[in-house]
Amino acid sequence: MEWRDEGIILGTRRHGETSAILELMTREHGRHLGLVRGGRSRRMQPLLQPGNRIDVVWRARMDEHLGMMQVEPVSFAAARLIEQPVALYGLQLAAAHLRLLPERDPHQNLFEILAVILEHCEDTLIAGELLLRFEVLMLEELGFGLDLKRCAATGSDQDLAYVSPKSGRAVSREAGAPWADKLLEMPPFMVSSSVRAASLAEIMAAFRLTSFFFNRHVWEPRAQKAPEARDGFLSAVSRSLSNAPGQGRVVQERTVLP
Repeated sequence: MEWRDEGIILGTRRHGETSAILELMTREHGRHLGLVRGGRSRRMQPLLQPGNRIDVVWRARMDEHLGMMQVEPVSFAAARLIEQPVALYGLQLAAAHLRLLPERDPHQNLFEILAVILEHCEDTLIAGELLLRFEVLMLEELGFGLDLKRCAATGSDQDLAYVSPKSGRAVSREAGAPWADKLLEMPPFMVSSSVRAASLAEIMAAFRLTSFFFNRHVWEPRAQKAPEARDGFLSAVSRSLSNAPGQGRVVQERTVLP
């Protein structure tokens, strides 16, 4: 068995004296593990760091085996990520979410948005919004997708402001007004096709929304808690923006999603 793909490193762990087991999110083969001979050498250690993008060849005698990986660099992001708490926690959070999925199941959309997150991690607001969109996509890939396109009550796609905690469907401001205290707030950027650098308040409201559905459908049924990296990421976003000039202002929309 053999395949070649592009991957983003999620993590590594030592194996024996000189080798390492590499955990990747690949474009075509999902989250995948493999053994890298000499992965703990001085030459290989800088390459095998979380966030780096690599070209990988995987070989095994049988498909269910761990297999061997040969890797070549595509781009180095690890050094840049380590210097920025928002980026570092963001990658750790994305990796924790990806581990909810079965290994080797392809999820190309998740690979693509992870790649975009790593490209834009210097911009705290953009990174926050992209991680939020990653969580929404994760819920969909896990089978618990939210319906945010049209109002559940009227069918309109205008002025959507809430999400029903029961159905996971959007509700317009007017239709939801009588039950606003029972509905989940949905910031406007969540229904935009462009990343528009929402405000800190909007980012936090959106993460409260996804947290509700992750708790109900994913973490509690699996007897799990929210990943520690999630609190770390949100705290890093808040610290980064709390004293930033104009942090509550929406900036120009940018199309950065694949």
